[in-house]
Amino acid sequence: MDTRIDGTLKTWNKDKGFGFITSSNGGQDIFVHISDYPRQGGQPRVGESLSFLVTHNKDGKKKAINVQRPGGHPALPRRSRTQAPVRQGTSFRGLLVGFIAVAILFAAGYKYVAPMFGASETLASASGSVKAPTAAAPSLFQCDGRTHCSQMTSCKEATYFLKNCPNTKMDGDGDGIPCESQWCTSIFSK
Repeated sequence: MDTRIDGTLKTWNKDKGFGFITSSNGGQDIFVHISDYPRQGGQPRVGESLSFLVTHNKDGKKKAINVQRPGGHPALPRRSRTQAPVRQGTSFRGLLVGFIAVAILFAAGYKYVAPMFGASETLASASGSVKAPTAAAPSLFQCDGRTHCSQMTSCKEATYFLKNCPNTKMDGDGDGIPCESQWCTSIFSK
């Protein structure tokens, strides 16, 4: 069985959540972290009496654990950071923050996600009015890495790739009409 040591809290840094305990047995001051302090009784107070166990941290330095105030219970070991906390209930504040986060993600991502589901217009325009989404006709084509006219099978396909796919090399003269010598010989051949 581990022997508890008595001491007094000598210093405390509230912002960083740690301090040092002077042992009644003498010797060097012992580091204590807020996570090893009892939850009941409020914030640590310089000069308060404590009892604790001593262990060594990963650097081999002494560290107080299971700190206890007189008449109180020792601090329970904290869960490791990898364990998921067990929730007894959900607070209104937590629900509100979650709802706001989902709304922001929806608003920010809608312009990227909407085309995947066939919506052609955004729900909220710059003027703030709401427009009903309209279903776009499903495309026969999809960006698949082809970039040259020799890889196309029609003017319609080349036009789709030029308008919708990155890094295409199908409009040599920059007039917006792709593959003019192979597929799109006139503006009306789409």
